[in-house]
Amino acid sequence: ELAGAFGDIGTDLPLIIGMILAAGLHSASVLVMFGLMQYVTALTYGMPMPVQPLKAVAVIVITQKIAPGVLYGGGLAIGIVMLILAVTGAITWLARVVPRPVVRGLQLGLGIQLSLLALRDYVQSDGMRGYVLAAVSFVIIVALLGNRRFPPALFVIALGIVYAFVFKLTPHDLAGAAGFSLPQVRPVTLDSMIAGFTLLAIPQIPLSLGNSILATRQVAEDLFPERDISVRKLSFTYAAMNLVSPFFGGVPTCHGSGGLIGHYTFGARTGGSIIIYGSLFLILGLFFASGFQQVVQVFPLPVLGVLLFVEGLALMLFARKEAGDKRDFFIVVATGIIANGLPFGYASALVIGTLLFYGARTLRN
Repeated sequence: ELAGAFGDIGTDLPLIIGMILAAGLHSASVLVMFGLMQYVTALTYGMPMPVQPLKAVAVIVITQKIAPGVLYGGGLAIGIVMLILAVTGAITWLARVVPRPVVRGLQLGLGIQLSLLALRDYVQSDGMRGYVLAAVSFVIIVALLGNRRFPPALFVIALGIVYAFVFKLTPHDLAGAAGFSLPQVRPVTLDSMIAGFTLLAIPQIPLSLGNSILATRQVAEDLFPERDISVRKLSFTYAAMNLVSPFFGGVPTCHGSGGLIGHYTFGARTGGSIIIYGSLFLILGLFFASGFQQVVQVFPLPVLGVLLFVEGLALMLFARKEAGDKRDFFIVVATGIIANGLPFGYASALVIGTLLFYGARTLRN
């Protein structure tokens, strides 16, 4: 469980860091609320159900430097939309309509996206030293993957910490960063909700429907078939997180199929791993937020990149489950490519992939 706790850190930490720096967010509020949301899902599901920053929201905030108020308003707007979908049963209808090959295609698309992000932005961030660190980390993971006695993630994280202290940090840096902080209460105005809905919610919701709800439920069924995880329950917890976090300075969050794969791949089987993971962010937020920029260097980007790359590969491998039917597998591949290649990729992939599936079935009959 300890090793599996770090299975999603390669996705989460860079996005959280990017949003804090780009939007000037209160780091203690972001880290503490993110940690608390991990606790909520761990206790609700009793399995390594992830909590992740909303990816489309994070990219827009980082690239356009969105104001904090708009971010909080967007998070609240997304929570309201997901609550409506859950209460009305619309999310259950959607789960019935969207076929499994399309969901697999969305998983494939996300896996490709995460792997390319890892190779393009993270692994090469420290030059030649970073390449060497990434190569050693990857060899450790390949050699120990699936080993419950010597979980690879623990060795990789330890290697990254040693690297950070040799090349980037001193114990004095961490000591100087210590200090107690609490989340700040943040009002959310109607104007900020409208702006957040327009700028952040509209691009995010299609991705959330595909990955956070439909694909996550599919992965939960694949990995934990004994548990009955419904799309409606996922929608309710997704909504609940975003109806609370904005008022305490937290970033919008979701569940995610990649995160579930990441935790599981490195050993997580219960909610205990998520409690451990959440505790990391709680400790950072409560006791080290004042020196946040120094503390995050403990996690070198090449190490995070390798973890993210392995998570992406594991996610892509689920496409094999549809390889028995050529038409279904074609839809999986087409959906994955569309998700990465077209504007509003996940929304386009969801619609086009579903139309392809029903069109092919009609022709077959």
